[in-house]
Amino acid sequence: MEIELKLALDPTFAARFKRHPLLAGMKVERRTLHSIYFDTPDFALTRRRIALRLRRVGYHWVQTLKAAAPSVGALSSRPEWEVPVMGNSPDLAVLAPEAMALLAGIDLARLAPVFVTDVKRATWQVIVGETAMEIALDQGEIRAGDIVNPVTNPVVNPAISPVSEVELELKSGAPDGLFEAALSLLDWVPLRVDSRSKAAIGYRLAGAVKAAPVKAVWPKLNPAQAAGTAWTALVEAALAQLVDNLPGFLAQPEEIEYLHQIRVALRRLMSLARLLEAPSWLAALREFMAVLNPARDWDVFLRETLPRLVLPQGLPPGLQDNAAFPAHAAKMAADARQAAQAALASPAFTHAILTLGRALLTPPATEMNASEWAAQILEQRWKGFKRRGAALAGDDVATRHRLRIAVKKLRYATDALAGLYGKRGEKAVAGLEALQESLGALNDLAVAEQLMHALAQVHPECAFSAGRVVGLLCAEAMQHTGSKRRIARELAAVRPFWRGGP
Repeated sequence: MEIELKLALDPTFAARFKRHPLLAGMKVERRTLHSIYFDTPDFALTRRRIALRLRRVGYHWVQTLKAAAPSVGALSSRPEWEVPVMGNSPDLAVLAPEAMALLAGIDLARLAPVFVTDVKRATWQVIVGETAMEIALDQGEIRAGDIVNPVTNPVVNPAISPVSEVELELKSGAPDGLFEAALSLLDWVPLRVDSRSKAAIGYRLAGAVKAAPVKAVWPKLNPAQAAGTAWTALVEAALAQLVDNLPGFLAQPEEIEYLHQIRVALRRLMSLARLLEAPSWLAALREFMAVLNPARDWDVFLRETLPRLVLPQGLPPGLQDNAAFPAHAAKMAADARQAAQAALASPAFTHAILTLGRALLTPPATEMNASEWAAQILEQRWKGFKRRGAALAGDDVATRHRLRIAVKKLRYATDALAGLYGKRGEKAVAGLEALQESLGALNDLAVAEQLMHALAQVHPECAFSAGRVVGLLCAEAMQHTGSKRRIARELAAVRPFWRGGP
């Protein structure tokens, strides 16, 4: 089982990286690694999250089969079978029985090269505390195209992705030493969390998979397991959602769903943090969420709220005649998105993720089991929800906002713990999602009004148009009588489903 940390490094800092005190004076081994990845024409291995690789090491070839396993932030572990082979074609006869079992039902006769990686690797054997590890610096490229010839190694019409990454692989001892070393390296050079394997990038280049935003996959909880272990598994799932969406947003910020999923993951992490303890990493996540919020607010305004306000024939009078309004609004949205990108690519964010990952190595100690803990948490969230719901009346924006927060707290706790309660939990999640959307639609109008005031302050020439939008927002808010009745019905429909036990 391979356990490693993977971090992206700006190639301009490679020379400085090698001078880090952990590495300076240490013996370095340098190799050039040429690897060929194989799959069937319909990518049967990829669909099972299996990678089959042949790597040339000197004059010899080594065959490796890797199966996917969950990653925790940048830390990943996955089953791996490695064996020398003769020649540059797969030799499946040498695989262990458990490895062959993963390939059952696949037409292995159709295996063919799909992409290659060419990497210059420098490795150091390092000991931090009681942890022995190998630190590797990989620089090169991944290439995929119409034809990959493993003998002459040309690629026709290639798709290319550069490689510049640091891997810290555990050799012996506890994995917390990997995080300690990574944080030390981060103090020396800027590093960014990127848990994608070279195989994952190569398969995307080859067209086997399409890059897309990732939603959280909650772990299956056992009512009898320790509450601390259950909590850790839930935090790991939310952290994986955050990390998995990070490369997509940094590469394609215009695909707003990446940012949405990152914010969802952050909200889940912050909500989970309060369910068992108030860990030290919570404050840092709050700060990053504050930086990301404006980008999401502008995206919602420009892509959802404003199109809903305009007339069928286009912008209403007062907006049609002011070309500066859409231009300046788009510029403020772009600036907010760039600020979000800068925050997520910063060493401070990497530090926060590594700190969180290291903390998860030791589950919190508690005497409760998952069932007892879930019931306690949901009861607490329920009481806050009922108190805020009872106070909801009229058009009090502040009261409605507090109710929305209470609904979010109950919804996220329910979402995480619903698996313990089967169909009852699933039904409760659906009901809370609907209620949250209803309250969110009203909140979007209030947020849009705040954005218009900010736009008018920064760009006074847009004040008249911004005022027109505020008027349209107020008019739409007055038409939400029906939605308020719906909110009241949805409030009444929420029941304490957990009281019957798992």
